[in-house]
Amino acid sequence: MISRDKALSLIKERLEPSLVAHSLESEAVLRALAGALRQDSELWAMTGLLHDLDYGATKDNPTRHGLDAAEELEGELPVEALDAIRAHNCEHTGFTPSSPLDFALRCGETVTGLIHANALVRPGRMDGMDAKSLKKKMKDKAFAASVNRQTIGECQKLGMEQAEFFTIAIGAVAGVAGEVGLA
Repeated sequence: MISRDKALSLIKERLEPSLVAHSLESEAVLRALAGALRQDSELWAMTGLLHDLDYGATKDNPTRHGLDAAEELEGELPVEALDAIRAHNCEHTGFTPSSPLDFALRCGETVTGLIHANALVRPGRMDGMDAKSLKKKMKDKAFAASVNRQTIGECQKLGMEQAEFFTIAIGAVAGVAGEVGLA
């Protein structure tokens, strides 16, 4: 499997700073979800870190987003990680999510947008954020309007209720807050 140093170097050279932050948040959330679900934490974290590797090159062609990254990472990540990267953008790629890692990446990377936006409007940023306050923001469709609430709801396909999922994800993002401008 690709080393974290190499993966981090790739995303930093290819993605703008906001997407690097999103990738680091996704890595943290996927690692935490893997721990909660007794899955391979390193594999899940690496999948979260690299899922948007091709975004700079595919942002104007969403039908390729995820497919190009998976193609490039062939031999660097196991097939299940490559499939999750393909499936995280299934609305455009047509690659249907089916495994726990597929759904974890979809809901885990999506919830980072809601958490990040919420932290930016809070005086203490991540301090004191909880599942209840995030749920309130999720119900406000105008808040972080581009965040797909239905995709976040796929946490249920992991056997997790929304509150548990939010608690895990908030804790994970709080753990990297200093690296992503949320401290």
